[in-house]
Formats: sequence, structure tokens, C-alpha cells
Amino acid sequence: MDPVVIGLTFLAIFVVELPDKTFLATLVLATKYRPILVWIGVGLAFAVQTTVAVLLGHAVSFLPKEVVQAAAGLMFLAGAVILVREGRSHQAAAEAEDEVLAKDVSGHRAIVASFLVLFAAEWGDLSQLLTISLVAKYEQPVSVFVGALAALLVVSGLAVIAGQGLQRFVKLHVLHYVGAGVCLVLAGVTAYELLT
Repeated sequence: MDPVVIGLTFLAIFVVELPDKTFLATLVLATKYRPILVWIGVGLAFAVQTTVAVLLGHAVSFLPKEVVQAAAGLMFLAGAVILVREGRSHQAAAEAEDEVLAKDVSGHRAIVASFLVLFAAEWGDLSQLLTISLVAKYEQPVSVFVGALAALLVVSGLAVIAGQGLQRFVKLHVLHYVGAGVCLVLAGVTAYELLT
């Protein structure tokens, strides 16, 4: 495992996922169910999603290096554009609350409900696409898996424990812009590597 790749992956996924809909969905779930049960269900969903993304990224790594770098650079640019657009929309208008199951349940039902909500929300999500790109770029699937899953678990933990407090101090659109900046830096590094 490469600690640099783990760190870069953690940072990239963390700042992209923090202002994401999955953060808000986890926050809402934690108001409905016991927080630890939500975190377990969400963590299991993230583990499955990250595994799928790493496997897809590993398969992509068999393509010619130039093609992979160009595609990764484009994905990073697309991610930056998406995050800027979301930041602007959050800045201009009040957030719409995510609809979540409102049943008063406990135990395994809360875990299953949390798993299903996040599992469905994460397909094709920016963090999943970013994970695929990072595996293809660095060819370090285990390191990317560890960094991505750690970031997702930390973000979901923040949502469960202190999400509402965080939103009082840091505006959601600021988090979007920080995530866009990280994507732009990654796109620039990828373009530089492709051209040199």
C-alpha cells in the first residue's frame, strides 16, 4: 500500500463527499434512527460501492495509459463543474430536504433502511466516479480502496455525530467550491502528466 495514494484519495473523496446528497441523507437518517445503526448501514453501503468502483477502476487500468489519463482528467473537470453548479444552486436557494423513510424502527431494520437509502444514492455518484479514476490513474487499487472508504466513513460519521453543527459554521456552497478546487487541481496534475 502506498500512503501517499491513500492520503490523496482520502482528501479528494472527503472534500467531494462532504457537501454531497449522501451527507445530507445520512444526517436525516440519523434524526430518524439511532446514529450508530445509521453509521453501520451507511458504512456497509459505502464498502460495497467502493469495492465496485475499485474493481471498475482496476479494469480500466488495462487500457492504454494515455486514454486512462485523458479520461481521468475529463472526469476531474466534470466533477469540478458539477460541484460549482451545485454550490451555486445551494448558495442561491434553500436546500430541499431529502426524502427518507420515516418509520420508527430500531436494530437491523434501521441498518437495512440506512444501507438501502445510501446504496441507491451512491450509484454513479461523483465520489464513485472519482474512485474509479483514481484507481485507473495510480494503479493502486488497495490504497485507493482504503483511502476512499476511510473518507466515506469519516464523512458519514460527521453527518451522524455533528452534521447539523457543521452546517452552522461552514456553508454548504463553500464545501462545494472546495471540492471543485480539489477536482481542478487533480485535473491539472493529470493534464501535466499526460503532456510531459
